[in-house]
Amino acid sequence: MSNLENRPALTPCSSAAEAEAVAEVLPARRVPLGGVRGLQVDRVLPQRALPTVGAWCFLDRFGPESARMRVLPHPHIGLQTVTWPLSGDIRHRDSVGSDVLVRPGQLNLMTAGRGVSHSEFSVGETPVLHGLQLWAALPAAHARVEPAFEQHTDLPRYVEAGTVAVVLMGELAGAASRATTHSPLLAADVTLSVGAATTLPLRPDFEHAVLVVDGAVTVDGTELSPGPLLYLGTGRTELTFTASEPARLMLLGGEPFPDDLVMWWNFVGRDHDDIAAARADWEGRDPARFGHVSGHGDERIPAPELPGVRLTPRRRR
Repeated sequence: MSNLENRPALTPCSSAAEAEAVAEVLPARRVPLGGVRGLQVDRVLPQRALPTVGAWCFLDRFGPESARMRVLPHPHIGLQTVTWPLSGDIRHRDSVGSDVLVRPGQLNLMTAGRGVSHSEFSVGETPVLHGLQLWAALPAAHARVEPAFEQHTDLPRYVEAGTVAVVLMGELAGAASRATTHSPLLAADVTLSVGAATTLPLRPDFEHAVLVVDGAVTVDGTELSPGPLLYLGTGRTELTFTASEPARLMLLGGEPFPDDLVMWWNFVGRDHDDIAAARADWEGRDPARFGHVSGHGDERIPAPELPGVRLTPRRRR
């Protein structure tokens, strides 16, 4: 999905030294999503004071809403994208030749590397769109890898009484995803039934965050409902969840990201020049950089104008 708003978004992201174990509730902000008429999303990452959680540098929550997704070909560099629908099927086509249906419960992971383009369109009659869009920044050593796409239809699960955790990427409580990662990270979709109380083991060298998608859940004493992000810092060896009603949440984690990053539009780079070069290649229709997405002719999303200042990394406060 494209990170498109009505105006260019100056949202660079950067990492910082390890944070202490904390519990801080950070509100999302409502923004219009380009390419989907009238659809508003909750933008959870980046935050002004928290640009990344591990390598995760972007997180949108969209829906539930009756709408059709129609996102024409657009480019990415320097990241991996995860579209995680909770309802509604989405057709994904990209410049490495993929043409697949993105369905709830399946991981569709696109690695942009040096450059990729893709499109996303709803399938069927005006579906109820509900889901998450996540980006993981690629570390410097892998920022310009060849673009790739992989689909995982049978994801590992950690199950105990009243709790099911589907592991999208990384490893949780012995359940390890086969999805390609380029830095140590975690993403798990956790469902809790009424009255469920569970404690999940965590890596203390990871920082973690929780986003509730449905229902209400208490996380280590903090009551959460859909909307805000609960940032938990590093140093935790476990995390306790209690649900007074059926609930669903996304647990994110990773080693604090070591690189300074600039994020603008759909690009993640190291400095202003990386972003400017990618924009020029997209506007110049450079086939060697971004390829071509079949099925759309010459239709595509143009890049917004760069701001009149040099983009600089946003550092964690």
